[in-house]
Amino acid sequence: LRAQPGAAPFDALAQALLGSAPLDLRVNALKARREAVQAALAAAGIDAAPTPFSPWGLRIDGRPAVDALPAFRDGLFEVQDEGSQLLALLLDAHRGEMVVDFCAGAGGKTLAIGAAMRDTGRLYAFDTSGHRLHALKPRLARSGLRNVHPVQIAHERDERVHRLAGKIDRVLVDAPCSGLGTLRRNPDLKWRRGPVEIAQFGVQQRAILAAAAALVKPGGRLVYATCSLLALENEDVARAFEQGHPQFEALPAAAALAQARIGSAGSLVRGPYLELWPHRHATDGFFAALWRRRP
Repeated sequence: LRAQPGAAPFDALAQALLGSAPLDLRVNALKARREAVQAALAAAGIDAAPTPFSPWGLRIDGRPAVDALPAFRDGLFEVQDEGSQLLALLLDAHRGEMVVDFCAGAGGKTLAIGAAMRDTGRLYAFDTSGHRLHALKPRLARSGLRNVHPVQIAHERDERVHRLAGKIDRVLVDAPCSGLGTLRRNPDLKWRRGPVEIAQFGVQQRAILAAAAALVKPGGRLVYATCSLLALENEDVARAFEQGHPQFEALPAAAALAQARIGSAGSLVRGPYLELWPHRHATDGFFAALWRRRP
């Protein structure tokens, strides 16, 4: 980690990764406004402040049982790190589009994207894990979304993926990774990740990104993201993709963030990429690159 360009000052990064993460919430824009949810939390004795970057976010110090609140049961908010919310905002999904969350997991970003689409269009949530997709079901029911279609796939070359080739407006690839940006939440990862595992992630990430890119139609947007802090899983994967896929043009993350009305967008990027660091942004560590498929 010390060798990564964004890690300085390293002592501050190490201290942040040893600390506790705040509790971030994402307001479900389909059902509520941020101010209303903030007021509901205050009525329950919970002090929540707007997150500095995401227009959907609220931040709480400590760990109150927010899942016991009526506002949670009614689907007015979900627990989601602000950095994860910014990935959904980078995708910039619109009403009526066809969108794929390629590595959906339990669906935190899927739900954010579906709300941004105002429950219109068609949103596929792909994942190889039926267990993770099953965990999406109660969250989906609370959210009120009906445009989400969870699909378990065997691998990135699954026929159900191939059938959508060239048809999708926007694709998010939040790829499997070392997860080193989440050490505040998963401190055991520092002992479970070594050079061999990280190199294997790099190979897997390149294969998944290439398969997902085939879904994007001309003029469509592709976003590649990880919750890693390592260039091997981030910039190296993005640059290799660009070299092998000239039909895609890189888009600067700063411009995309500004278009999404994210304040201080310039502080969230390094070069063309989104880079979030726990010691700088108080989020989990995230990376994202984005491209447009040439018409």
